[in-house]
Amino acid sequence: MPKYAPLIGSLSAVALCAVALADEGKQDPRVAIAEQLPMVSVDDISDSPVEGIYEIALGPQVAYVSADGRYLFTGDIIDLKHQINLTDARRNGARVEALGALGESKMIVFSPESKPAHSITVFTDIDCGYCRKLHSEMDQLNELGVEVRYLFYPRQGPGSDSWSKADNVWCAKDRQEALTLAKQGGEVEPKACDTPVSTHYEMAQSVGLRGTPAIVTEDGTLLSGYLPAKDLAAQLDYLAQQNLTGAKTSE
Repeated sequence: MPKYAPLIGSLSAVALCAVALADEGKQDPRVAIAEQLPMVSVDDISDSPVEGIYEIALGPQVAYVSADGRYLFTGDIIDLKHQINLTDARRNGARVEALGALGESKMIVFSPESKPAHSITVFTDIDCGYCRKLHSEMDQLNELGVEVRYLFYPRQGPGSDSWSKADNVWCAKDRQEALTLAKQGGEVEPKACDTPVSTHYEMAQSVGLRGTPAIVTEDGTLLSGYLPAKDLAAQLDYLAQQNLTGAKTSE
């Protein structure tokens, strides 16, 4: 189980404990909170943009705790002056970091012939209808300069047919060809090998995915659901321009 396994439920049970420890004279409330959660270290707790509030972040999961350790709350912090969702920015950065740590060697990648204009990471279920529709537009996506990096998220979980199909695709000699065949409803020859499907699945759960396809852009933005190839490419262009504008504004 990854370190950033579901966080909020565990934190809600620890708020009163943190108060008690703070009252015992501990100077740093981060220590009081971290001592109550085995999966949380002091390094996971930092100052938030709001004075008197600490941020607890495990991967893309973010919660906030008052400095006295008494109040725990979830939700987004928005900078109204600059019109920026600061919590979303934190989540996005964590997604980028997690996917970077995983690496493309544990993905199935469909790249354009020329240098990609955009790269997306797609959590997919082989038996998901909209995932199949998205994959059927792969040639168009590549022609539009979009690189697609696949991770598996069999929604029915371990032991399901979709999970077995994902394993078979990964173990195939030509994973791209096998994935396309499987998404067209064809049979991929069963083979045994070490696969990253469980790692993909746990990562998807940790970032709160409920459906597929789930698309993560280069900056970590999460786009849920299917978009036609042209619309998806236009959305990626828009996000890239927004990021560029934001970077110039902050300089």
